[in-house]
Amino acid sequence: MVCHDNESVKFFYDISKKNISETWQTKDFVVVSLGLLVCAFVIFANILVMLAIFMNRRFHYPIYYLLGNLAAADLFSGISYMYLMFHTGPWTSKLSVSQWFVRQSLIDTSLTASVINLMAIALERHQTIFTMQLHSKMTNHRVVLLIIGIWLIAIVLGLVPSMGWSCVCNTMECSNMAPLYSRSYLVFWAVLNLLTFTIMVAVYTRIFVYVRRKSHRMSQHTSQIKHKETVVNLMKTVVMILGCFVVCWTPGLVLLLLDGSCESCDVLTYEKFFLVLAECNSFMNPIIYSYRDKDMRHTFKRILCFPCVGSQQEGEHSGVRFNTLEQEARRARDADGAPATGGRLVLKEAEHMLDYTES
Repeated sequence: MVCHDNESVKFFYDISKKNISETWQTKDFVVVSLGLLVCAFVIFANILVMLAIFMNRRFHYPIYYLLGNLAAADLFSGISYMYLMFHTGPWTSKLSVSQWFVRQSLIDTSLTASVINLMAIALERHQTIFTMQLHSKMTNHRVVLLIIGIWLIAIVLGLVPSMGWSCVCNTMECSNMAPLYSRSYLVFWAVLNLLTFTIMVAVYTRIFVYVRRKSHRMSQHTSQIKHKETVVNLMKTVVMILGCFVVCWTPGLVLLLLDGSCESCDVLTYEKFFLVLAECNSFMNPIIYSYRDKDMRHTFKRILCFPCVGSQQEGEHSGVRFNTLEQEARRARDADGAPATGGRLVLKEAEHMLDYTES
């Protein structure tokens, strides 16, 4: 077995029959321009989310720490993708093998961290709703360990190809989409992400079925309109979460599977556009998980308007507080004129925790 560590990147691209543009073409300009535009949205949106969670004490709870970590992963994804945009097209041929692996490892690490964070949030929502809690009882220490674990897994998966699972020493296994990657690694990475998606589908489906069952049981204590609104709102959020993930990731994952299992399949035509689509999930996450929260939106307004109003927002910020479970129950009782039973309470909490308050 002969290793080709000293060969140029073009050597592997020629083997995979993937062309490197010698000059800038229209397609290259379109892909890079579109990619940089997406990166700008990703970086801005996720910095805003991280600032909001840091500034507002109402968000100092496990679910928001996970949202902050998701924002950090998506921010890293935007930065990594921007780095890729400045090392693609005609610039690719100037990269060394090690530089090419750095470029790809950054993308793999950031996207993997984002996907694992999505699953962690789904599991946290499952735990809180099924125990009828407003927030998880997970301690800050455990949240930190979970976040560290997410990043360790993402970093390891990002470094695996450069540590040996590549085609540098076996050019017969070279991928078409990522010419220095082994086809078996691409299949592994795609299957792993599809498995993560399957877990998310199962978790959110179980949450929806559970809350819908509770909704039917307690419908005699609430109006039919409220009952229907709760179910519709939950369905709307679940469809958004899963639908966005499917739309953004499925095309790219299918291409990876085809690239790894079908040597004659043409996977290069739409490869870069599907990668941009997967990156779009990184700025959709803040919209779904954060922008639908009224308090989060108010915090965003304070941050964006700070240069205009300055310290006038200080008093408002210091007044932000978080309702406990007992306060939520009291609020529900006062609103409906009857004690909030466990079933009704879990409906209210499920709608709050899954939908982040429908505006």
